[in-house]
Amino acid sequence: MSAAESSIALNLNRAERTEQALFRGHSLSLANPRYKETARTLLDALLSADIAPRDLTVAALFLPGRHAIADIVAREPGIAAGLEEFAFLLRGMQIAVFLLVKDGEAFRSGDLLARLEGDQTRLLSVERVGLNLLQRMCGIATSANRLQARVAAKNPESRVVATRKTPCGLLDKRAAHLGGIGTHRIGLGDAILIKNNHLAILSPDEEQSAPRAIERAWDLRRESAFIEVEVRSSVAALKAAAKFRDLREQTDKTYPCLLLLDNMAPSEIAATIRNLREKDLYDDVLIESSGGISESNIEEYAASGADAISVGAVTHSARALDLAQRIS
Repeated sequence: MSAAESSIALNLNRAERTEQALFRGHSLSLANPRYKETARTLLDALLSADIAPRDLTVAALFLPGRHAIADIVAREPGIAAGLEEFAFLLRGMQIAVFLLVKDGEAFRSGDLLARLEGDQTRLLSVERVGLNLLQRMCGIATSANRLQARVAAKNPESRVVATRKTPCGLLDKRAAHLGGIGTHRIGLGDAILIKNNHLAILSPDEEQSAPRAIERAWDLRRESAFIEVEVRSSVAALKAAAKFRDLREQTDKTYPCLLLLDNMAPSEIAATIRNLREKDLYDDVLIESSGGISESNIEEYAASGADAISVGAVTHSARALDLAQRIS
């Protein structure tokens, strides 16, 4: 980090610091070779598995390979996500794709999201895989957008973030990003997140293992977007925060350090934050809450004062949005 960047980082408020550390979805686009290759590998595997060795229904009906047009229609409102990946998939099958909505934009029931032109047999054969992709990514983005709106209404400074509970990997992360929430880590090589199983290897006592793990990990911070440690008690949180403060004061006051308060009730999180303030440790760490958080209780976690609220369900239990393909 340059001197100018360090100066900016020191002047950021907590919400801006949270976004700087945990909102990493800007890199997830087809312009990024790594992401493009990941998308290609996954989509090719899904398509080849679905139509191998051939589409038997199309073959059985002796359908001619005539030119046709198909529309992707929304049957409910939502947030667009996956349209670029959808176009990438279909264009590889020599189908022309004209996107009528941009990824990240809101749409209403009845809106056309895309128009497709090409061989009608190909349009039929790729329909399900293409819709599966769009329905899942739009579903994640829509859920993410709704959760952040609920959190912001309760606590404008709090941010929702996704987790690595992503059956479709980076595609799920991109959908979360398009829905307006944080991606958290992009992968294991992105940042250091010390969880309870890491701590258990170092010591059965979390109050001892958390600061020890932070000290071990500190030298690798230049390769990491942030360092975060998972704790399950207020005492361990204070011990970890004190270690972060000591290391930051010695070497790097701007480096993002996070406490992951796992499976704590909102009242426990609020109490831990009060304790951090009393010990003058609050400004040295960002607070993330996780574990058992859903749409039904997320506002309570926002009210607790957590900077970030991680929700695994937004990706691992995403509801597919209702979209349809209509051929004419």
